[in-house]
Amino acid sequence: MGTPLEYTFGYDRAVSAVDLEPFRATLRAERARLLQERGATIVAPDPMTYGSQAAAASQVFAQQRDLALRDRADQQLALVDAALARLDEGTFGTCVRCGQQIAAERLEALPWAPRCIDCQRLADRER
Repeated sequence: MGTPLEYTFGYDRAVSAVDLEPFRATLRAERARLLQERGATIVAPDPMTYGSQAAAASQVFAQQRDLALRDRADQQLALVDAALARLDEGTFGTCVRCGQQIAAERLEALPWAPRCIDCQRLADRER
């Protein structure tokens, strides 16, 4: 009988396939949270009446804030779904850019991280 599948993360720390289940649970919980957040209703501003410019401006601001938060939730949801797919494919913990292992500490902090810290720094500079 063979040994369990093993992933080697940065800092010489190996994680067996069994140890991936906490990552899967965390990702599923984050996905559920994001779906709930995304499902929140965004209220349209009321029709503006004379003298209510300040109230209308506040309502427009609130709507724009809610739309930005929904957009952020959509982006985060895409990262979480991609991480779950990598778990299913057996590539979780491998940087999508350079192919090196992502440090376990990074994955514990951000289980949806698709890149190692060095490649993430490069990607942030390219934006």
